[in-house]
Amino acid sequence: MTPLDTLSPSGAIHTSAERTSDGRLSTGHALILEDIRIDQGGRPLLSLDARIAPGEVLTLMGPSGVGKSTLLAYLAGFLAPAFTGQGRVLLNDSDLTRLPAEARQLGLLFQDPLLFPHLSVGGNLAFGMPRKESLNASGKGSRKETRRARHEKIEAALEEIGMAGFADRDPTTLSGGQRSRVALMRVLLSKPCAMLLDEPFSKLDASLRQEMRSLVFTRVQRLGLPALMVTHDAADAKAAGGPVIELGAQP
Repeated sequence: MTPLDTLSPSGAIHTSAERTSDGRLSTGHALILEDIRIDQGGRPLLSLDARIAPGEVLTLMGPSGVGKSTLLAYLAGFLAPAFTGQGRVLLNDSDLTRLPAEARQLGLLFQDPLLFPHLSVGGNLAFGMPRKESLNASGKGSRKETRRARHEKIEAALEEIGMAGFADRDPTTLSGGQRSRVALMRVLLSKPCAMLLDEPFSKLDASLRQEMRSLVFTRVQRLGLPALMVTHDAADAKAAGGPVIELGAQP
């Protein structure tokens, strides 16, 4: 496979690159996009077949209007009524296509951090945590044990991103880089099996972009999460280090 492939709005690209690297902790889940097709008003917008290996980032590049974010919406399960989609979304042998969005175990990272302003930093992180994370081996846990377990996980997560002691902070008082780090950790605490990245660095300044690229891609590789990223920025694709698909402009 070449480093750069081209996809026209009415054509399809096939990619099945599988890569491994020393030290990668793989979940074993590959994200498979099988015969995906997105139409708008009966007009083909894009079609795609791809297999994204654990820890790999497949980047889709192209101008606005070619369907990059619309594709992510279809994969995540919330495609707008103006569009129609078909094709299967698989995590290895598990078919996610007909599952509701909340059951797909896909972590989404957007341009904006989308933190809840009425919750503290710790509250935002707790919101993404599966309830079962706080239960003991018997499947039960007292409220006190649950609160303690969540608090410990939140503190450990904040320390990992260099924000120890920020749990009680109002998210509106954070810098742009801090909000982005909290948003990333909230996604990771939800225990996703794959990641969808919708231009997550586009609203950061140059220095923060470099920092967040390193933070995101390091964790994707370390956790063995297959990731699909859409972006306008070739520097994002270069930092991701995986295969790239260039989406063509609409006629």
